[in-house]
Amino acid sequence: MAAIAAGVAGALHLTPAQAGALPVDLAAGFAAVDEEVAFPIPTQDGVSIDKAHALILVRHEQSVYAFGLSCPHQKTPLRWQDAEGRFQCPKHKSRFRPDGAFIDGRATRNMDRYRIRRDSGNVMVDLAALYREDENRDDWLAAVVHL
Repeated sequence: MAAIAAGVAGALHLTPAQAGALPVDLAAGFAAVDEEVAFPIPTQDGVSIDKAHALILVRHEQSVYAFGLSCPHQKTPLRWQDAEGRFQCPKHKSRFRPDGAFIDGRATRNMDRYRIRRDSGNVMVDLAALYREDENRDDWLAAVVHL
């Protein structure tokens, strides 16, 4: 487990002290059915990164979201900034709230959300349905599981 934490810290360019306070985990989806991948419902607020599926799973204020890993501006992998409670693109400094809403920076839209649904103790993420808020606002808004 320590090796995983060190790997996440290194990938996010964090010092060991910063990594200790960051609620970021590596995640691995399981039981893919068609284009869906399952994740256990997170037990607390935080961010999980599934590199294999290029997605970010977030639990925030009794809601769970699944986002594309990349910034909508130029597809740079986003980073979670724990001290600020937001995502940030390391390339052009675009910032996003935990629900994926755009705050400021070069990006001109919200983070892309995957369709997500609850199935017992899991959330199912539909990898074939990635929504851009500026193209499909209703589906983007509905891409959330409320706990």
